[in-house]
Amino acid sequence: MSAPRRTPAPPREQVLAAAMDMIAERGLEKLTMAALGREVGMSSGHLLYYFRTKDELLLQTLEWSEGRLGAARGRLLARGGTARERLDAYVDLYVPDGHRDPHWTLWLEVWNRSQSAAAESAARDRQAAIEGVWHRDLVALIAEGVSRGEFRRVDPDRYATRLRALLDGFSIHVAVGLRGTDRAQVLGHVREFLDESLLADLP
Repeated sequence: MSAPRRTPAPPREQVLAAAMDMIAERGLEKLTMAALGREVGMSSGHLLYYFRTKDELLLQTLEWSEGRLGAARGRLLARGGTARERLDAYVDLYVPDGHRDPHWTLWLEVWNRSQSAAAESAARDRQAAIEGVWHRDLVALIAEGVSRGEFRRVDPDRYATRLRALLDGFSIHVAVGLRGTDRAQVLGHVREFLDESLLADLP
């Protein structure tokens, strides 16, 4: 009698996509190894073999999601139009879609877990790499706007650091559902700030 065939494990991307879908549909608290295993037809032990810990699963899911966002960001930065139009599109992509936005829910959880004493420095480096790409793209966009005379003569790196801190603060408010800071209100605040700090006093 021949041995039963083993069911092949689903591709890594399918597992990460399923994890992201579960966060979007059921919330992060429902994402357990056992529940994800049922979703993709794998045992929790099998998932742990590939990801080792839930922290690693979450970080890989975040990296996968960021890869998709990075592709979208690359397309919008490469298209025509003014630097300001592309900066508005960058902000639109950065800010969460609303309360419990799955990508931002995941980001907040990964940030929180990275503060523990057990968190590996390599994991923190991977988070920093994600942040770094967003920052470099923003610096380049601001520098382009300055060089073309669309923006005031600001230091692109310093301005990008401050703008991203503003975006992070507002984005957390949107993601956690803080009253008075829904997505539309936040976008309005940010665009007003950009008008005042980048466009004011231009000849």
